Amino acid sequence: MRFVRAVWKLLVGVKDALVLLLLLLFFGALWAGLRAGPQPIGEGVLLVDLDGALVEQPARPSASSLAGGSVMREHRLRDVVAALDSARDDDRVKAVALDLDGFVGGGQSAIATLGQAVDRVRKSGKPVLAYATGYTDDGYQLAAHASEVWLNPLGVVAIAGPGGNNLYYKGLLDKLGVTANVYRVGTYKAAVEPFTRSDMSPEARANASALGGALLETWREDVVRARPAVARSLPAYVGDPVATVRAAGGDFARAAVQARLVDRAGDRHAFERQLAKLGGKDDGVIPYRRIKLSDYLRELAPGEGSGPIGVVTIAGTIVDGKAGPGSAGGDSIAGLIDKGVASDELKALVVRIDSPGGSVIASERIRESILAAKRAGLPVVASMGNVAASGGYWVATPADAIFAEPSTITGSIGVFGILPSFEGSLTKLGLGADGIRTTPLSGEPDLFNGPSPAADALIQAGVESVYRRFLALVAASRKKSPAEIDRIAQGRVWDGGTARQLGLVDQFGGLDEAIAKAAQLAKIEDRDVTWLDPPKSFEDRLLEMLAGSEEADVAPQDALASLAPAPATMLAQAFDDLGSILAGPSIQARCLECPPSPRALAAVPPASAGWLGWLSRLF
Repeated sequence: MRFVRAVWKLLVGVKDALVLLLLLLFFGALWAGLRAGPQPIGEGVLLVDLDGALVEQPARPSASSLAGGSVMREHRLRDVVAALDSARDDDRVKAVALDLDGFVGGGQSAIATLGQAVDRVRKSGKPVLAYATGYTDDGYQLAAHASEVWLNPLGVVAIAGPGGNNLYYKGLLDKLGVTANVYRVGTYKAAVEPFTRSDMSPEARANASALGGALLETWREDVVRARPAVARSLPAYVGDPVATVRAAGGDFARAAVQARLVDRAGDRHAFERQLAKLGGKDDGVIPYRRIKLSDYLRELAPGEGSGPIGVVTIAGTIVDGKAGPGSAGGDSIAGLIDKGVASDELKALVVRIDSPGGSVIASERIRESILAAKRAGLPVVASMGNVAASGGYWVATPADAIFAEPSTITGSIGVFGILPSFEGSLTKLGLGADGIRTTPLSGEPDLFNGPSPAADALIQAGVESVYRRFLALVAASRKKSPAEIDRIAQGRVWDGGTARQLGLVDQFGGLDEAIAKAAQLAKIEDRDVTWLDPPKSFEDRLLEMLAGSEEADVAPQDALASLAPAPATMLAQAFDDLGSILAGPSIQARCLECPPSPRALAAVPPASAGWLGWLSRLF
């Protein structure tokens, strides 16, 4: 017994020592972070290092990701644009460097907006140089706006264009004995097809092909407008990359240079020596004087403002209740709008949308708050980012004007619900389910034996009722009849250019144009804005500080490796979609057929989760 007690005391002592060590490390990091202030900014090259994703609204850092999970940087679009616009007239900034190694994308509309900011820097007379080991669609679209495009000699420009495969779960559900009871309205509401088919329907294929072709053409137009030298070579490079590379002797970098997509093939040392010529030499490890984007943004503080135009961001899937940044909680967004209106300081409201939709109830909750702002006398302008589809379009309907980019993905005016039942699973397991009913709806929806005909009819009636309301909202907003909207609805997804032709969008333009329109409608000259962002708690600031000290996960720098997300990421996203859709009988206005967001492509499940973790989350 003495030996056991001694061992126990030793284990307790080791545990206490480890806890004390962790506490010391935590408070040491906290003390160092609180003491650290913004670094003084000297002259040099503004380094815009976009490792990670470009997003409309960064998600709140999670403690789990800092405790061993993955950390992927998220750069807020408006912050990077503000930095570039400030750099134009800042004498300290001699040039701008776009480091796109590890850049996973940001969506075509966001890239176009950032590219316009790069154009403005160039027009001010300052050079902008871009560098990457590999460029894919988003990365090259942004790099094309630079004065010089550099490529590593071992690198490649690989343009894939819109498209790819989606998973279809019908066969898996059949094997598991799970029945996906589908309730929908909309011939083209392809969100439910993965649960009812093993392949894409002709209607969904036609819609996706039209959308993909329009987005590719918009991408080409932006690249050629920014870099006219590629007007002749780009179609052949994109249309037959194998022949292009063979003509260059199998050298990918030479093929890109010959096609004039790239100005120089050089390694990072050569690139940095060029930056030293522009911004001055430095005796440190980095041979040129640089200004870090994070330091520059701390000095600018672009998120602060107190103007008469309120801007609220609806980013990510629209969900019921409250949610943090990067996910649009209906109550959270509505609360921000209500608080801004109650302050009596706002004269207009701009609703910035980058969402594929989600919960109908949450979408309606947000719409009601926007209507309350209108009743308070505020003109409302909707500004669509990469995606404003389904529920994302629902929340735009109260706006006095809707702005979108040609590459915005919108529409998807349709409604669906999916309710899983497990009668087949019980049969496979030799289980039975039985009971009594006192009314036709007792025990409904029955997940064991499947919903009754009465339950099916009622749920379908609910979906149809919501669809009729959706049509009525859009019709009133667009000054058309519900029948006219129905002809362009049915769940179809449109690019921004087509949506404008159909009358779903009023004007082309980004957030700046929407703010200008809001000022015009409010009859004010002041275009300063108040960002209606969620307040940051002490915990949020602490997590951001700790996240800033962590090394970010690095995305594949080889463009061929990053043409598609990692298999683990694709499967994790598929399981997340499957789990969220089959979670219950909620009626949704959501666009699952829309391309995944940059955040979804950047997200990597924690290694500790494994396949079993994903499956447990699903079932």
